[in-house]
Amino acid sequence: MKAEILPTHTPALFASAVTRAAELVSRGEIAALPTETVYGLAANALDPAAVEKIYAAKGRPASNPVIVHVGSLDLAIRCAGRWPELASRLAAEFWPGPLTLVVPRGPGIPDVVTAGGSTVGLRWPSHPFIPAVVRACGLPLAAPSANLSNRLSPTSADHVYRQLGDRIPLIVDGGDCNVGIESTVVDVSGDEPVILRPGMIHADAIRAVAAGCVATASNSKFNPNSNSNSGAGPLRSPGMLPLHYAPRARLRCLAWKSEEDLAQQAAAMSVNPSKTWVVAHATIPMSGRWAWVSVIPEDSEAYARGLYSELHRADEAGAEWILVEALPDTPEWAGIADRLHRASRR
Repeated sequence: MKAEILPTHTPALFASAVTRAAELVSRGEIAALPTETVYGLAANALDPAAVEKIYAAKGRPASNPVIVHVGSLDLAIRCAGRWPELASRLAAEFWPGPLTLVVPRGPGIPDVVTAGGSTVGLRWPSHPFIPAVVRACGLPLAAPSANLSNRLSPTSADHVYRQLGDRIPLIVDGGDCNVGIESTVVDVSGDEPVILRPGMIHADAIRAVAAGCVATASNSKFNPNSNSNSGAGPLRSPGMLPLHYAPRARLRCLAWKSEEDLAQQAAAMSVNPSKTWVVAHATIPMSGRWAWVSVIPEDSEAYARGLYSELHRADEAGAEWILVEALPDTPEWAGIADRLHRASRR
């Protein structure tokens, strides 16, 4: 099987792609669809057999839940068993957009979506395509990133095709993603809101709406990977495994004062510069000793848009190492730092 690729760059092509995607998911198939964060691999969230196809195509562990995408607040509420007041406030501020809200699971959401847990992650994307498909088929869509499990998320249709082109029937090309990393995930199912996965909607923005304490997964008083306040249990959110978002090349984040400082640190790790891709933003290596040097602006939004594309390019070029210049330690960079940290755990 080779995936059909449908463009969307005119209104007629967009409408045709929506019709085709809606037809596929309505009959229990899967399709890779664009969002503003990364491309998602979508299926009818109410059909366990269809969602199982997502797990099979990705090689995703059954313990890792998937986010359900909607096209309206009303549909989100119908997918929830209980809709907290804070969920309404956060949705009013950030939806449609790159925010996932974890709420008590509704009775129609199958176990395979939530990894057997009692909560479900819901998101209303700001990219127009998935909401249009939801309206066309009348179904919420389970849609984790359209990549092989633990590998780099795709931010273009080409990235999807390289990983899943022989495993899925359809890829809709909606252009490059304009956010570029996965959504912020906030658990509002309990007494204390918890940021389970940081993203480009950062902690300070969440706190401003919550008007109170917002914990993060690392400092929450309860185990964020459990559906109860004690003991082990199903993951509440995707993106919480120690190794995730990883390129094939080994990745390390380093702080360097000069190119010679970088070269000395690389030598200490037995890194071959001719096989090494450098991603810099402030202190730019200029000697030509490295296989490639990418420069991404020191602006968090621009950096997020470009990061995965650069890591995909490094893999496609056969890099053995990717050395990434350390990021600013400020809230707006937390989501990017999280992805790089998980990508370096190998």
